[in-house]
Amino acid sequence: MQTRRFGRTELQLSVFSLGTMRFVSGVVAKATVARAIAQGINHLETARGYGESERFVGEALRSLDIPRHRFHITTKLSPTATAATVQQQLQESLDRLQLDYVDCLALHGINQPEHLAAALAPGGALEAVEAAQASGLVRHIGFSTHGDLALILQILETQRFAFMNLHYYYFFQRHAPAIARAQALDVGIFIISPTDKGGQLYAPSEKLRELCAPFSPQVLNYRFLLSDPRITTLSLGAAVPEELDVAMAVADQVEALTEAETAALGRLDAEQERSLGTDACQQCYACLPCPEQIQIPEVLRLRNLAIAYDMNRFGQYRYAMFENAGHWFPGRRANHCNDCGDCLPRCPAQLDIPRLLQDSHDKLKGPERRRLWGNSLP
Repeated sequence: MQTRRFGRTELQLSVFSLGTMRFVSGVVAKATVARAIAQGINHLETARGYGESERFVGEALRSLDIPRHRFHITTKLSPTATAATVQQQLQESLDRLQLDYVDCLALHGINQPEHLAAALAPGGALEAVEAAQASGLVRHIGFSTHGDLALILQILETQRFAFMNLHYYYFFQRHAPAIARAQALDVGIFIISPTDKGGQLYAPSEKLRELCAPFSPQVLNYRFLLSDPRITTLSLGAAVPEELDVAMAVADQVEALTEAETAALGRLDAEQERSLGTDACQQCYACLPCPEQIQIPEVLRLRNLAIAYDMNRFGQYRYAMFENAGHWFPGRRANHCNDCGDCLPRCPAQLDIPRLLQDSHDKLKGPERRRLWGNSLP
């Protein structure tokens, strides 16, 4: 297992990290942590918001009797909590983890400008975390985000965070400028959910599998990320020990992409161009804001993937999150388009966006479900 420097934290983290959100029992957590440590993973990521994850991790580390220098822990707290609440919650996290300090603490989900404002306000979360850092309870402070690029760059420019947890994958490269800016500021880069949010690559369509051959889509995405020396570590959200195995096969492959890997990625690009033609959304985001609060580029990205690579299952999974996940996945579904045309003059590709939005909704809405009752109770 290779390691890389985690920005100005100076921590040397394994290139894969164990994400623990999916732990459902202490027994399985212990087995998964044991295999991860044995295979060279030295960074475990949890959060107060991950159910019993902190407790499972703490019990596993203690029962396995793993020396403290063998692992690094990241946990996460809400950015909108008051200083007093942060102090209380941090101590609760330390108690559950059975630790005297955490290596890294992230403000979890700075997804909207108001979250950042609350975190930075006097008496806010960041002030409390910095006080905890000064007292030795926290070694390094960072943030996680599902926010848009402009907000991520704004967070970075505060220069008060030493690392960030970020969505960025082969099929979602919108945040490339944030990667570049983080490197310039020596901020550690932790890529979250590269297999699931990166395209449910553990269950690829046959078309995607064929285009990526001789590599699996999952491995090809790992290699795309591992070949970028600016990225420190990738999250593995394993629920059972066996889910670590695919990543372990490439844990030492951090060199530049090979000719064969580059060729496979080239086939993906060529197929998108061929199958979508002039209807391809290039993800410039110039169409926003939408008066109906439709997240047009993300809707059309999911359409791109469904048409080019038969990634319908992934598209339906993500599309169903609109209007159901709050600030973690903001925006309304495409059927709210009223043909106002506000976006049309801003699109450099002159796409017929209202038509594409309707087509996206038809493709991604999934099967209709029969209601068990009407809108009013008897």
